[in-house]
Amino acid sequence: MGVKIEIFRMMLYLSFPVAMFWISNQAEYFEEYIVKRKREIFPPDEKMHRQELEAFKERMRARKEQRILKQMGLESQD
Repeated sequence: MGVKIEIFRMMLYLSFPVAMFWISNQAEYFEEYIVKRKREIFPPDEKMHRQELEAFKERMRARKEQRILKQMGLESQD
């Protein structure tokens, strides 16, 4: 009697993670849930949004360059 219960428990312990892995790796589930969620978080690029981002990056790059040049100028005078 004890062996049968242990076999049942072991099958239960092993089947749960295997079943969860199998369910979560179904293509329909992936397409339906994961891809839709990704599109909500990271919407497709809009042209205007992309241009604003590029302009911001360029301003940051120019600021950093000016700061570095200023530091180099001060160091060379010392």
